[in-house]
Amino acid sequence: WHVFLCGPLTYLSGPLSRCTIDNRVTRVAWLNRSTILYAGNDKWCLDPRVVLLSNTQTQYSIEIQNVDVYDEGPYTCSVQTDNHPKTSRVHLIVQVSPKIVEISSDISINEGNNISLTCIATGRPEPTVTWRHISPKAVGFVSEDEYLEIQGITREQSGYYECSASNDVAAPVVRRVKVTVNYPPYISEAKGTGVPVGQKGTLQCEASAVPSAEFQWYKDDKRLVEGKKGVKVENRPFLSKLIFFNVSEHDYGNYTCVASNKLGHTNASITLFELSEPTSSSLLQGPGAVSEVSNGTSSRRAGCLWLLPLLVLHLLLKF
Repeated sequence: WHVFLCGPLTYLSGPLSRCTIDNRVTRVAWLNRSTILYAGNDKWCLDPRVVLLSNTQTQYSIEIQNVDVYDEGPYTCSVQTDNHPKTSRVHLIVQVSPKIVEISSDISINEGNNISLTCIATGRPEPTVTWRHISPKAVGFVSEDEYLEIQGITREQSGYYECSASNDVAAPVVRRVKVTVNYPPYISEAKGTGVPVGQKGTLQCEASAVPSAEFQWYKDDKRLVEGKKGVKVENRPFLSKLIFFNVSEHDYGNYTCVASNKLGHTNASITLFELSEPTSSSLLQGPGAVSEVSNGTSSRRAGCLWLLPLLVLHLLLKF
C-alpha cells in the first residue's frame, strides 16, 4: 500500500489529507511524532519508502510506500509564516488483512476422548475467529473463539473442522483441520441365505470401523482360509464375502464372521441353508391352474349327464 500525506490545517483520521499553503508560508516540514521526515525539499529521514510528492505554492505532500503497521500514528505538517507557525496533523490508521498464523494439525483420536483445536489469527482490526464442522449434520458454528473444545468425541463428530478469520478488510481466511475418530467394529448387516445344491452361494458381512476392520470366517470353530477348494473370501474395507462356487450338502450350516481392529472385535452368525429348486412340472403348471382345468372339465361333463333324461322325457311326451 502507498499512503499520501498532504493538505489541510485540521485534524484528519485516515490515509489521505491535504495541506494547503499560500505565499505567506516561508518554511514547511513533515514530522512523524518528533522525527523530521522532510524540511522543505530536504529529506531528513533514512527510510527509502518516504518520498516527497509535491512542494508548490499551494501544496506540500509526501508519500509512504509499502505501508506496514509500524507506520501507524500521527503525522504533522508544520508551516512557518511571517506571523507565527501553524501545524496540521493527520493520524494514519493501518489496516491489515486477516492471517492465520497458527492452527492445529490433523488429529486421530479414539472415540470418547477429549480434543482441543487452536486457530490463532492476526490482523488490524483484530479478526474474529470461528470454528464450524464441515458435515451435513452440523448446524451453524461450533465455536466463536480461537479454541475449540470437544468433550467425549463421538464417531459422528469426525471429519473436517474449518477455522475462519475475518475483519472486513479483505475476504475471510479459511483453514481446515481433519479429525479422525477411531472406534471398534460394528457389524451392520449379516443375513443368512438359501441356495440349492450345485448352485453358487454368497454370504455377506458388513462392518463399519475406524481403522477399517479385518475379517475372518469360521465354521464350527474352524477358520476358513482363502485356498479352500470351491470357496473364496473377498475382503473390502467395510465388507467381506464368503463365496461358494458349487454348493454341496457339506457346505450347509452356520458360519461366523469376525470383524476386528486395534480397538476391539465383534462377530455375527450367518446361516447357509438348503433351498429346494422348483420341478419342471410345477414350472409348466401351478396347482391353481391344474385345479381350475380339472374343475371346469368335471362341470361340463356333469351338466351333460343330467340333461340327457330330460331330453328323452320331452320326446316321449311329444309323441
